[in-house]
Amino acid sequence: MSELERASREAVEAQHNSEQLALITAVLQAQQLMQQQAAPPVPVQQSSGSAAKWVGVGVGASVFLVTVAVSAVAVAISAVALTICVLVLRGMWTDMRKGK
Repeated sequence: MSELERASREAVEAQHNSEQLALITAVLQAQQLMQQQAAPPVPVQQSSGSAAKWVGVGVGASVFLVTVAVSAVAVAISAVALTICVLVLRGMWTDMRKGK
């Protein structure tokens, strides 16, 4: 095989490789464009007021807990007073039945 034939064959192979590389490059660019178009926009989160919201939640929870605690103390005091009243009345009833 002469050098001219070999150079001709290599030129044809180089052209074929160039066409393949161009095709691969075009496919990759098309894929990148499709991915960019298909990607949904990322929602922007607004951070203004989030600290104020949590402070409000904390204050509301604190007020609720204080209200529950005060109510529990009131129920406990009422229960003790009622128990003492029942015991005193029971003692008086017992004394009246015995005739004292």
